Amino acid sequence: MNTTHEVFNQASPLVDVNLYTGNRPLRDALSGLAGGAMPALDTAALEAAGAEFGSAAMQRHARLANTHPPVLQTHDRCGRRVDEVEFHPSYHALLGVALRHGLHGAPWSAGPGAHVQRAAAFMLFTEAEPSVLCPVSMSYAVTPALRVHPALHAALSAKLAHTSYDQRFVPIAQKAALTMGMGMTEKQGGSDVRSNTTRAVFDGEDAWGRRYTLTGHKWFLSAPMCDAFLVLAQSAGGLSCFFLPRFRPDGTLNAIAIQRLKHKLGNHANASSEVEFHDAHAWLVGEEGRGVPQILAMGALTRLDCALGTAGLMRQALSLALHHTAQRLAFGKALIAQPLMKNVLADMALESEAATALALRLAVAVDRSEHGADAHEQVMRRLLTPVAKFWICKRGSHFAQEAMECLGGNGYVEEGGQGVMARIYREMPLNSIWEGAGNIMALDLLRALRGADVASALEREFAAARGAHAAFDQTADAVLRQVDGATEEAQTRRLAREVALVLQAALIYRNTQHFGSTTVFDAFCDSRLAQASDVYGLLSARHDLNLLVARAMPADAE
Repeated sequence: MNTTHEVFNQASPLVDVNLYTGNRPLRDALSGLAGGAMPALDTAALEAAGAEFGSAAMQRHARLANTHPPVLQTHDRCGRRVDEVEFHPSYHALLGVALRHGLHGAPWSAGPGAHVQRAAAFMLFTEAEPSVLCPVSMSYAVTPALRVHPALHAALSAKLAHTSYDQRFVPIAQKAALTMGMGMTEKQGGSDVRSNTTRAVFDGEDAWGRRYTLTGHKWFLSAPMCDAFLVLAQSAGGLSCFFLPRFRPDGTLNAIAIQRLKHKLGNHANASSEVEFHDAHAWLVGEEGRGVPQILAMGALTRLDCALGTAGLMRQALSLALHHTAQRLAFGKALIAQPLMKNVLADMALESEAATALALRLAVAVDRSEHGADAHEQVMRRLLTPVAKFWICKRGSHFAQEAMECLGGNGYVEEGGQGVMARIYREMPLNSIWEGAGNIMALDLLRALRGADVASALEREFAAARGAHAAFDQTADAVLRQVDGATEEAQTRRLAREVALVLQAALIYRNTQHFGSTTVFDAFCDSRLAQASDVYGLLSARHDLNLLVARAMPADAE
């Protein structure tokens, strides 16, 4: 066919960039959170991760893993039940990179700072591909739940921290590296796990402790090719937590039947399944009747990853929008130079920076509370888990939509997986739903308020920014009054929002002190606390939009 036109004025792919050195807000957040009990992070490792995760090879793997989704094989050619899920090689390549960088169980065997190091790298990997991080996140979160079971913890902890990914579908004893998942929800209950009907019957004792047989189902069992799972089932003593491996200790397949894989809006590289248990062997973790506290210990850490993952996706969506608008010309100049577009981009840059800061602050609370008896960090960990999960994840979908608009029709196009923005948009709602949607987080915030002196802990977090902005002081005072008072359940979402915003403002104030000005802090307080903007692009004329946009540009550091 003859050529009818020349293709021009199209942005080049954002490829082969260092996601760490090119992310100034992330680096400033890590610097702002350092000090005290937090040792210096391994920035060389983060630079190496940023270069690898931003490479063309990783982007190709991400595209292929999403455009060639997992396939369920229930039987072999002879009719034997196998219940095996096959993945594209790029899925395994991505998962291997994630484990090699220690994004799973590695921090639990390292010293102070390891959880923050891992959190920063987890955010960077999310920019490349979030779908494969489901088993990575669950393998990270399982350790606290297993601590109450010395035999299982001794047998599994080193394998859950091993950095050499082993994709083979073989018994645990034959593998050096493991991944683990979880199964809580059933058809009739969803988040109301106390309505679960799966039954557990005592079956004797062995080297792994009290053994049971499980009969029932799970409506969502993500990453079914994990080596084992923590699941909830009703035993004689009530709802209990069980360790459920894919293979029995004798090497035979456990009685876990994968019914089908979920057809999801996004998260296409990851397999989410419906399963049935037919007298499957499982081992009690903790005490009978104490299953919810056991599984919540795992859920609290996967909620951290929901916040980290959404913040990472925000950053990638913003980077794509900035990269596109810097190259795309309209009406005689670059889109990024157009006043309305510049306002939108600057406002999105504020949102992304605030999400990064809050997610990392939660990671610091996890790290410090795991390496000492810091009462303040224990309170902040309990408080920030539902607050960060609620607010950051709630903002994700709106953010992705605005970023997509910056690309126009190009942002809406999938084009065989090359449309990264479309993939991000489809991925965003997942973190808001997974591990408890907004109302579950609001209820958890109410429980957190009953457990400790939250007001004094928050005031300590607010102190440095006091007096720097009138709206900050006013909103901080209002938050403290609500925390000390009796917040009605129907108003808890509002409280979660306001706690998140004031904490984000305080963190931005601390992280940007080296500027010699309060430009970022002032713009955030004006738009989020004083003005309470409901759409992006409403920053007032007095703010330095050029500075806000330049700060967020995905360019390597000088």
